[in-house]
Amino acid sequence: MPKKYAPKDLSINDKINVFIYFDSEDRPIATTQIPFTQVGEYACLKIVSVAPFGAFADWGLLKDLLIPENEQNEKIKTGKSYVVYTYIDKMTGRIVATTKFERNLDKTEPDYQNNQKVDLLVYRKTDLGYKAIIDEAHTGVLYFNELLEDLTIGQRLTGYVKKVRDDGKIDLSVQKMGYEKIDEISQKILDVLKSKGGKIAVSDKSSPEEIFKLFKESKKTYKKAVGNLYKHKYIIIGDGFIELTESPIEK
Repeated sequence: MPKKYAPKDLSINDKINVFIYFDSEDRPIATTQIPFTQVGEYACLKIVSVAPFGAFADWGLLKDLLIPENEQNEKIKTGKSYVVYTYIDKMTGRIVATTKFERNLDKTEPDYQNNQKVDLLVYRKTDLGYKAIIDEAHTGVLYFNELLEDLTIGQRLTGYVKKVRDDGKIDLSVQKMGYEKIDEISQKILDVLKSKGGKIAVSDKSSPEEIFKLFKESKKTYKKAVGNLYKHKYIIIGDGFIELTESPIEK
């Protein structure tokens, strides 16, 4: 382990956690630095240089991470960021990465429940929407017509399984569906009303942009939630406003 990576107060017989990799001369190096990705993980990395035999990505260590030319599913460009899977090359024993990572995903049949909460990593933009890795195991699609804002490649976010199709393909959503979602946004509306003194000039006739700015929700979801609150007598709906009832029941 080079001295520059060792803690200043390090002594003989001390135990520390290190990351081990091969340097440019194929010597095993130990470092206390933590890379952005490790073997068996997915990450979005920025390309710092490109050579005929491969591209090099910044992964937080002195030696950049190689993405071999035959492990690229498209021509990689310097300065752009790509989602990669990190693994050990069996021929060289070196840690490398690939953008052809779909072969490394779980091949078993998806066993998700509708509305199940999952972690997503956006990795590709298609004609229909964004493809995302689900819990580092499967892939699914977030459709453009169901998104309220654009996503970016490499973005990590919480999502929900909308449906697992008969062919195993998975539809995703960034919002809960059904009554669970309405309950959640209903509480958000109540919280905003309380913080604004019990009345806000936003109704079911307000523009989608105005509703999204305040609640980060679609107008359709907002209208359902307002209807739910009105039905249970939490609010009064007026001309261009909604207002808390005198003694709204706490949810």
